[in-house]
Amino acid sequence: MLTIHKKLIVVLLLFSGFAGKAQPNPRPVVVSPEVHSDNTVTFRLYAPLAKEVKLNTQFEKKPLVMSKDEQGVWSVTSAPAKPDMYPYAFNVDGLQVADPSNSAVFPNEGFQNSLVEITGSSPLIHTIQNVAHGTVSYRYYQSPELGMRAVVVYTPPGYEANTKSNYPVLYLLHGTTDTEETWTKVGRANIILDNLIAEGKAKPMIIVMPYGRAYPVISKSSGSLRNWDNLQEFKKDFFNNLMPFIEKNYRTIKDKNGRAIAGFSGGGGTTLYFGLNNTDKFGYVCGFAPGMLKNEFDRNNEVAFKNPELVNKNLKLFWIGVGKEDGLYGVNQEFMQVLDQKKIKYESLISEGGHTWMNCKLYLSTIAQKLFK
Repeated sequence: MLTIHKKLIVVLLLFSGFAGKAQPNPRPVVVSPEVHSDNTVTFRLYAPLAKEVKLNTQFEKKPLVMSKDEQGVWSVTSAPAKPDMYPYAFNVDGLQVADPSNSAVFPNEGFQNSLVEITGSSPLIHTIQNVAHGTVSYRYYQSPELGMRAVVVYTPPGYEANTKSNYPVLYLLHGTTDTEETWTKVGRANIILDNLIAEGKAKPMIIVMPYGRAYPVISKSSGSLRNWDNLQEFKKDFFNNLMPFIEKNYRTIKDKNGRAIAGFSGGGGTTLYFGLNNTDKFGYVCGFAPGMLKNEFDRNNEVAFKNPELVNKNLKLFWIGVGKEDGLYGVNQEFMQVLDQKKIKYESLISEGGHTWMNCKLYLSTIAQKLFK
């Protein structure tokens, strides 16, 4: 008769697959992405049943075909890439998926992407360095129309200890289908400010990164954040709920010269609509490849266009950045021509590249050094 101890061993063997049959081949350990010293990157995916796998990444002009080894691991090594942080995804038999071996995920409601950081031989402006770091907090506030709303807030190094000082605030809006986490996890806003503040190039500031869609009143499938219906609903939430919450719970400078607003893509269109029509509330308005349509210029900028002199008087900085290969380059050029005709003062940066978060990091690091000076 088997003892209780021997029975337990038999049960464990059955569950572990060792009793009565050979052990199956173990799932291989997959390292992905693997960044090499020459700035090439090897990507790997375990998908033994897949028929075709390709890699999509923004530093390659076309998808890279991956090859499968005898263990069912697909892999490909890229060409050397310019140091930066890039999104990428696998296309597995026509389905786009993030890299399951990589915990760095691109927060987005429209697609699945992972992130790879290629630092190169020297730190970049968004590289985590040995400097004093601020605090990133996840907060929630109540909207009567929209319910509980999420907002990510960055407070600069020293904020907690320096309890007698008030700080200027940058309201930083994400692009369409992004979330309140995208500016920290993809745009590295907190790390960029940590580095610039440590170098004495930027003033210590609070950064407020809200969720920009007026969901559930506005459907998540309703298009760009700068669509008129979303602008109207989000405007109520922004001015009636979000700003009061921030100014109640944080030590802020409560005038236009202590407030800036900036945003990317659809959030950039929102930025211009909120900022240019409320220059009594914001002294700094910055659009990063802002989303807009030519037939909306007059409607979305009605207050600003009626009184260009007041805009020029109130704004310390009106700034627009867009890439030469950006699909929004043309409409932004047309918008700047209208600004010239109306004699509204602005600064612009026409960069290389397209509608990317690599450009967003460039634009943020550029305007952060101009704010609140």
